[in-house]
Amino acid sequence: MPFLQIDDLRVEVVRKPVRHSRLTVRPPAGEVRLAVPLRTPEATIRELVLQKQAWIRKHQAAFQAQPPELVLQYESGEMHYYQGQALLLHVHERPGPAQVSVHAGGLHVHLPGPATAAQRALVLARWRRAQLQALLPQLLAKWEPVVGAQAAAWGIKQMKTRWGTCSIRARRIWLNLELSKWPLACLEYVVVHELTHLHERLHTARFWGLLGQAMPEWRTPHQALRQGRPSAALPTGA
Repeated sequence: MPFLQIDDLRVEVVRKPVRHSRLTVRPPAGEVRLAVPLRTPEATIRELVLQKQAWIRKHQAAFQAQPPELVLQYESGEMHYYQGQALLLHVHERPGPAQVSVHAGGLHVHLPGPATAAQRALVLARWRRAQLQALLPQLLAKWEPVVGAQAAAWGIKQMKTRWGTCSIRARRIWLNLELSKWPLACLEYVVVHELTHLHERLHTARFWGLLGQAMPEWRTPHQALRQGRPSAALPTGA
């Protein structure tokens, strides 16, 4: 039963070995996803969605009100985000290895010759990954003592629907490469969020209580990330 039609809502239903249901509305189109315990009856699923119908439509309307996201071609003149800043992209062709730098309000990509949009995107993605890889050891050193949990390993990968994940058994956390575009406060929040999962696997009251003890201001970056776009996020340096 991957999808259910409930009134005019198409709901993706995912059965998982969890104790509590989790309903999400995903940007940019407002798709509805419901994760439920393995043996949850269909009638219970329908009732839960109907109870949350107003909440679902509120979030779908918010996504629909946002201007459509531009398809990036990675050409000079485009706007790209880095750590919450809107930067104008400048593509330079020059001899030597591919490089990326940020200065004078711009994001400068240096390439040894003509390149396709996919090649320019790959250079920029590799640079973003390197920036996060340099930042994360510092953030973990800062927040692991505060949370009282230590990650045995960490990694960065492109994710479509999550800002981070945590493997409790391996004590490994993964962070979304897209966080490079967001203010540092948002990146720190995701780090703290995933470290807190090493204490509590589910989003229980205990989890949110522990998160609040470690980072009392967590709601601000949490809500910014829910908006789905760096342009609606916190001011740089918040």
